[in-house]
Amino acid sequence: MDEKKGHYKVRDLSLAQAGKLRIEWAESRMPVLMALRQKYRKTKPLKGFRIAGCLHVTKETAVLVKTFVEAGAEVSWSGCNPLSTQDDVAAALAADGISIFAWHGMNVDEFYWCIEETLKFKPNLTLDDGADLIFTVHNKHQELLPHIIGGTEETTTGVHRLRAMADAGALKYPVVAVNDAETKWDFDNVYGTGQSTLDGILRATSVLLAGKNVVVAGFGHCGRGVAIRAKGLGANVIITEVKPTAALKATLEGFRVMKMDDAAKIGDVFITATGVKDIIVDRHFKMMKDGAIVCNTGHYDCEINLPHLEKLKKSKREVRKDNEEYMLKDGRRVYVLAKGRLVNLAAAEGHPSEVMDMSFANQFMSQLHLAELHKKGKRLENKVYDIPVEQDQEIAAVKLATMGIKIDKLTPEQVKYQNDYAAGT
Repeated sequence: MDEKKGHYKVRDLSLAQAGKLRIEWAESRMPVLMALRQKYRKTKPLKGFRIAGCLHVTKETAVLVKTFVEAGAEVSWSGCNPLSTQDDVAAALAADGISIFAWHGMNVDEFYWCIEETLKFKPNLTLDDGADLIFTVHNKHQELLPHIIGGTEETTTGVHRLRAMADAGALKYPVVAVNDAETKWDFDNVYGTGQSTLDGILRATSVLLAGKNVVVAGFGHCGRGVAIRAKGLGANVIITEVKPTAALKATLEGFRVMKMDDAAKIGDVFITATGVKDIIVDRHFKMMKDGAIVCNTGHYDCEINLPHLEKLKKSKREVRKDNEEYMLKDGRRVYVLAKGRLVNLAAAEGHPSEVMDMSFANQFMSQLHLAELHKKGKRLENKVYDIPVEQDQEIAAVKLATMGIKIDKLTPEQVKYQNDYAAGT
């Protein structure tokens, strides 16, 4: 483990060159973020701002980090999941002088140690994926709160928790819900999660999905993306849900909808995508077919109750990378991928660069907005905020332009008609 106190701690600095090549590949696929880098590298509007980030250390994240630095910010970074860090990317960032504390396979204590290290330079902006950094500040380092002008949150689970904090009056600085941007959750969550989740499953198992009963728990943006991609590969997709409207949407999309108690008996592959704990528990494991594959693509690893499975097992062994076989006492086998953590990041590379381009453009613009407000002597209330609609449309327009796609514009007459409430039939 390479370590330089106060600067970085990564797995192996000798991996830096391989990481740089991966980052360069991502940069070639992220034209919106690269355009923002080009726009702000001279004016450096983030000079004097210190950003502490807790987000998956992938090649795409590295492009975002380097864009912040080009815009003048100081950055200190940690991974937001013990199994999602790409060690060569972390090494490349460390080699470039970025303060980073992340490596693949850390334990829970090491995970929080890394977050603590990112806070030592007293950030005035935070960036989260899951809100663990924000919770650490609020619970353990309230002395930092006067220095922090705002933060951003990347994922659904984190936004839900932060909105609950705000409603309870417990949130001590404003946070922008980047996750809730249309150019984030309708693209990253759907198409990114769908593709990368199945990528992780295939890397860990190499199974044929065509003809399999694939059970997707949750039909939100992420679950819908997984279901669409699994259906495209020929799987028979079953959805489990607790929300009536989501279940109805899944039904009208042509998916079978049933309770997990019923799906557990017939599923071949189970994918949780809910953000809620105990989606698959002991009674479900007891019903599963011999050879069932279980994995999670929700933020935390509590969706699959592995302690329950541990009690049911006779033995356990790793049969492939990121694939553990639990032999049950009755002779059935259940295969758990990526230890129940995010299968798309732990067993694969996370979302494709092209879709993270928009999500991270939103992160950059939201951090910039908070910094610009501070420069003007303004501060938002301690609430969770959506990004401006104009930002969403601007990012989408730039993305379309980089793809060579042109769209129509309303004429002045059409705009007038659209806003004329007196116009009738």
